[in-house]
Amino acid sequence: MSQLEKVPDVDIDAGIFKYVYIRVYEDDGGDDRNEKDIVRGYNFAEYHADIYDRTDGEIQDLGLDCECLGGGRIIHKPEEKYIKVYGYSMGFGRANHQRSVEILKTKYPDYNIEWSDEGY
Repeated sequence: MSQLEKVPDVDIDAGIFKYVYIRVYEDDGGDDRNEKDIVRGYNFAEYHADIYDRTDGEIQDLGLDCECLGGGRIIHKPEEKYIKVYGYSMGFGRANHQRSVEILKTKYPDYNIEWSDEGY
């Protein structure tokens, strides 16, 4: 298993919180660069950068690199199997919510997951 494969696609809390959409890179040398997109969202974060900084540290510990491609907010209600992705990050801009939903569905295939560009 490569270091890139060890990185979970999704790690989110329950509740209403900020999230970031991150691209993770594995440089194998030469012309090849493997990458994957991940979603991270946590209740502790006052700012989107708090989530990115934590994730960046974890990614670098694996010998990988990453960049934040945007952010927003998530409403996650596990008891209702419901997730809504919306809003944007002042610092990182709006994430590709449609792509974020596709990634979330890999971990939560039986959830009702929707997205909107509305809201902050």
